[in-house]
Amino acid sequence: MSADDKSIDIQYRFIFSQGDCLDFHTKLDPRTLEQIHVPLQSPPPWTALEFCQCSNCPLSSTQHPHCPVALSIMPLIAGCGGVVSYDKVKLEVTTPERTISKETTAQIGISSLLGLIIATSGCPHTGFFKPMARFHLPFSSEPETIYRATSMYLLAQYFVRKQGGEADLDMEGLTTIYRNIETVNKALASRLRAAIEQDAAVNAIVLLDLFAKILPYTIDDSLDELSHLFVSFYESDLPNILSSH
Repeated sequence: MSADDKSIDIQYRFIFSQGDCLDFHTKLDPRTLEQIHVPLQSPPPWTALEFCQCSNCPLSSTQHPHCPVALSIMPLIAGCGGVVSYDKVKLEVTTPERTISKETTAQIGISSLLGLIIATSGCPHTGFFKPMARFHLPFSSEPETIYRATSMYLLAQYFVRKQGGEADLDMEGLTTIYRNIETVNKALASRLRAAIEQDAAVNAIVLLDLFAKILPYTIDDSLDELSHLFVSFYESDLPNILSSH
């Protein structure tokens, strides 16, 4: 097996103040960037596609009896359904490239893990975030996330143009993507309320949803705040430099 055929493994370890640990492993197919699942025998009712189904869901229950996001988050819900949002944790995240640790709250750690799981679940609305999942960066700040999301989208437009399509340099499509994610998050929170004992997972979804709500309105302003980072590109004579080679 070549290195390119190996699964991409990402581990989250929650270490609670009393010493208890929770480990969650996500294995991604290196080509599809979707999770490699162990087949489930009897998924709970709240995973059914039609249970709190997203209003913008394009899937049919005849072909997809279960929501792909709900199936993907089952291990997380089973493991931390009793965790309270403000529980203090030390979180260690190990990716193929590095290990990152942070003292934080349970809901922030779960929110970071949920973002990874949801992006790679196979949901048609969240698959746009697979490139960010491949280069997963836990605990990213709002400016970092905006930088990563917009950079990813613009690189995607480069490949769209290479395939003969029209590049969306105004990033109108990114706004649409986030509005669809807002709908997904709202429905997912409803599912989780029916599935868990405590509030950490629901609050984690709320954190994700806050960003999904904010980003469509702040793309222009936020990018203006980042523009000074690129002065070397638009104040240089780069076109002439390139043409001389």
